[in-house]
Amino acid sequence: MEDLFKNIIGHCKTYGFIFPSSEIYDGLSATYDYGPNGVELKNNIKQAWWKSMVQMHANIVGIDAAIFMHPQVWKASGHVDAFNDPLIDNKQSKKRYRADVLVEDYMAKIEAKINKEIAKAAKRFGDAFDEAEYRSTNGRVLGYAAKHEEARLRLAKAMTDGDLEDMHQMIVDYEIACPESGSREWTEVRQFNLMFSTQLGAVAGEEGKLYLRPETAQGIFVNFLNVQKSARQKIPFGIAQIGKAFRNEIIARQFIFRMREFEQMEMQFFVAPGTQEQWYEHWKAERLAWHQSLGGSDTDLRFHDHDNLAHYADAAVDIEFKFPFGFKELEGIHSRTDFDLTQHQELSGKKLQYFDPERDESYVPYVVETSIGVDRMFLSALTRAYTVEEVPDGKGGSSERIVLKLPPSLAPVKVAILPLLKNNSDLTSLAHQIYDELKLQVPCEYEEKDAIGRRYRRQDAIGTPYCVTVDHDSLDDNSVTVRDRDSLQQDRIAISQLSSYLQERLG
Repeated sequence: MEDLFKNIIGHCKTYGFIFPSSEIYDGLSATYDYGPNGVELKNNIKQAWWKSMVQMHANIVGIDAAIFMHPQVWKASGHVDAFNDPLIDNKQSKKRYRADVLVEDYMAKIEAKINKEIAKAAKRFGDAFDEAEYRSTNGRVLGYAAKHEEARLRLAKAMTDGDLEDMHQMIVDYEIACPESGSREWTEVRQFNLMFSTQLGAVAGEEGKLYLRPETAQGIFVNFLNVQKSARQKIPFGIAQIGKAFRNEIIARQFIFRMREFEQMEMQFFVAPGTQEQWYEHWKAERLAWHQSLGGSDTDLRFHDHDNLAHYADAAVDIEFKFPFGFKELEGIHSRTDFDLTQHQELSGKKLQYFDPERDESYVPYVVETSIGVDRMFLSALTRAYTVEEVPDGKGGSSERIVLKLPPSLAPVKVAILPLLKNNSDLTSLAHQIYDELKLQVPCEYEEKDAIGRRYRRQDAIGTPYCVTVDHDSLDDNSVTVRDRDSLQQDRIAISQLSSYLQERLG
């Protein structure tokens, strides 16, 4: 899996998906630029989410709130006082870590040992293997599970209580070493606020202090009544937003999984008090179904309930994806109660209440939130799609190819137009005509460099579902060869039917 991760990172740069930011100046830690294919894939992910959330729901509308907000917004939300991570330094390596992440990595290693034991047993017993029974009876597995559970509960309590001393003691008790130096010499754990601050214009000091937003949700909350009245929405209804957020992460790592500048797709769903539990379950099912519609399966997606709830929540769950470095959070679904609107109402002095004609009363709505990182979704799509396989080479043998088996809706390029030869003006002219017609309907790419086999391989590597080859016969029969990325099947299609053929399959 480590090799897979390295290969994906290398693939991203080679094929124009992601570049290190400011690379000619040796880069900037944990910041990345999306290249020609990367920006298309990223936009397709955002479009797929927006359509599923806004276009497909009559009671969900969108906004685009400003990144800069009044500093009191972050006081009301709790970010100024409570948006902290527990920080710890290793004395020998001088490296800084999140204490809770070190403990979580320790737990992940225990889980890996359990999975290894189960895999060995499954291989030994074959079809007769009963995993549930093995987990509940095998002494070694039970021992590992007990250690994992003890650490999980202890970490949850320490995080909930803000007990920094016990977090340090856990690192000592579990003999957690620095991943880089192997040293177990640690400083004490201390809190570290994650918000970036800046100044407003020429105003100096605290009066001119602003923050780069650490989440997009607050822009939705402060606009709750503006949107509700202007869009003429009734409870229950939602507000969706896609936008940048910024967090001064102690340790940003694992490529684009954890960055200091990232993009979120969030939806806040406003409901009547007392109905939040049913809507929470509703959105859990809805969001899992969306991931499954894009190729997710029971083997790479799972729910993980939060052990320690945020100060604003009465329920929270993550949809986790199996990245090359293990199961990690992909999307969060949170029942945020009425905390945010109540806080903003109290601090601003402005009413943020909804009059419900069915109940004949005014109240502060409760909120169910769905929040997903665009960059994490991007990485999950690449992880799922990246495939190395043997395919026929046309000479009776086989060769290896790297192919991104992206869903057609996410593929950066949907169709590639390839003249068989680049030095034949008749072929290139016809290919250009086809490209000019198709580009009005689907994202296309025209390519004539290199031999046709190499062009096929490049299009496979960027995830193009269909390649259209214009050959010598095309000049006589007005037909082209359409090659399917996944099956490698080649169909001869009349140029006049090409558009409808592709639209049917890409739809």
